[in-house]
Amino acid sequence: MRIVFAGTPEFAVPSLLAADARNEVVAVYTQPDRPAGRGRALTASPVKQAALERGHVVHQPEKLKGTDALDTLRALEPDLMIVVAYGLLLPQAVLDIPKYGCWNVHASLLPRWRGAAPIQRAIQAGDAETGVCLMQMEKGLDTGPVLLRQTTPIAPEDTGGSLHDRLATLGAQVLADGLGLLRAGMQLGPNVQPEAGVTYAHKLDKAEARLDWAQPARALADTVRAFNPWPVAEADVAGERLRIHAATALPLAHGRTPGSVLFAGRQGIDIACADGALRLQRVQRAGGRAIDVADYLNARSDLRGAGA
Repeated sequence: MRIVFAGTPEFAVPSLLAADARNEVVAVYTQPDRPAGRGRALTASPVKQAALERGHVVHQPEKLKGTDALDTLRALEPDLMIVVAYGLLLPQAVLDIPKYGCWNVHASLLPRWRGAAPIQRAIQAGDAETGVCLMQMEKGLDTGPVLLRQTTPIAPEDTGGSLHDRLATLGAQVLADGLGLLRAGMQLGPNVQPEAGVTYAHKLDKAEARLDWAQPARALADTVRAFNPWPVAEADVAGERLRIHAATALPLAHGRTPGSVLFAGRQGIDIACADGALRLQRVQRAGGRAIDVADYLNARSDLRGAGA
């Protein structure tokens, strides 16, 4: 099959490789190069880098609207367009071009967590499981019928980073299964998404990373996991702003003001929350690197043994 692939971040790379396995990828669409790093140099997306390594033609339009963009896509004569975390909404005129329409690999169990940050929102909400859906695209935001899906449990130790990597691999597997069925001439039965259970995974905002000790410890622990490795949770701890890379909720009845240090030792720093306590286990000082709390306390002798 002649396939056009559209994707941008690292999450989409395994799906590009799956699409490339037994098909002809005639072009790859990705976001324009963006400034990145301390030097703010223009940097190619992970999908562009992978595409160029495999010898694919790469297109980087600012938008997929207008006569020129549509004519370029039509000239490719695609049987199918595969979209994975591309970053642009596709107008109906684009959806209508490929013979089999456009497929999307989405990192949630639709209709839960439509939108930009489904992986992190699932962890933050305390969901027990998530997964990936292969969806036939419509004009709406992640509203199309689901063709295939796979689930995976969200483990207590999962972070945004670990779940991202697992779902990227799972998404590539689901896509490969769908392509195999299509090549074999088999119909993928579309399952219309129910109206019940629709939630939206709004884009992550760095302002959300600030922990509020007036919240339950369980909710804060889920936020810490969800926001690792980006944007990384942060909080004021004993007069110092720290980034929190790892933490565990403790079911402690303490009767102390939220934000108070209940204990500080090699096991962690226990902070009073509205319900329970949050044990900080890995932190980062301003200008420093992430370190275990035991190492952090070597520089905070005023905290060692607090609450003991």
